[in-house]
Amino acid sequence: MSSLRVTTLRGRSGNESPSLPDGAVVTGVTTSTSFSGDLTGNVTGNATGLSGTPDITVNNVVAGVVTATTFVGVPAGFTELDAALFN
Repeated sequence: MSSLRVTTLRGRSGNESPSLPDGAVVTGVTTSTSFSGDLTGNVTGNATGLSGTPDITVNNVVAGVVTATTFVGVPAGFTELDAALFN
């Protein structure tokens, strides 16, 4: 098996990305502006800027203290919720 070791890989004009028609296998850290294909392994980071379909649903959030500025379905003027509302 052959091996090719390089410090920098550039496209033909020098300021563009190289063409890899069969794709690339990367071990380590990579930064990409787009992604195509199946993703395997562990993904880390954050999920900011997500949009589109499917929608994202978050279930079972555990919190110590929750402060709300708007209550949906509670009559105007109420500042406390009656425990009976949570049946």
